[in-house]
Amino acid sequence: MNSLQTLIAGYAALILVVFIIILLLVLFITVCNWIIYEKAGQPGWAAIIPLYSTIIRLKIAGKPISRVAWTIQYIFFAVVNAIDRGGVITGVLYFFSLVAFFVINVITLNGLSKSFGKDAGFTVGLLFLPFIFFPMLAFGSAKYIGPGGISTSIPNQVL
Repeated sequence: MNSLQTLIAGYAALILVVFIIILLLVLFITVCNWIIYEKAGQPGWAAIIPLYSTIIRLKIAGKPISRVAWTIQYIFFAVVNAIDRGGVITGVLYFFSLVAFFVINVITLNGLSKSFGKDAGFTVGLLFLPFIFFPMLAFGSAKYIGPGGISTSIPNQVL
């Protein structure tokens, strides 16, 4: 083999290793979500169904289910932008849907944190270090206290 073939084989091996690591991280986060959903009294298998998982997470976080529409809109504009490469209008729509999707994701993760009695710092951890904070939520001592942190055990709690 010449040096170019060796270089290509090395890059291919590196890409394969990175792909396997990413796949294992995604699988691990999915297992953590399964356990988190079960802690919240929801079906754990919902963690493996793409849009249904979002609906269950919104339900656990105490957020309106209508926010799934933003996820669908984001996916739609991502596909349209991929098809219409260089289209200014679709690029702008994709950008704004991406920003809205990010904001809604942060709000949902904050609701998820509050649902397990955690604070905004834990939300930041869920957002930027999910492979550390989701296992803490799943395997740790965190208890589900209600949608969005509103305890159902206190009857006169102010909403």
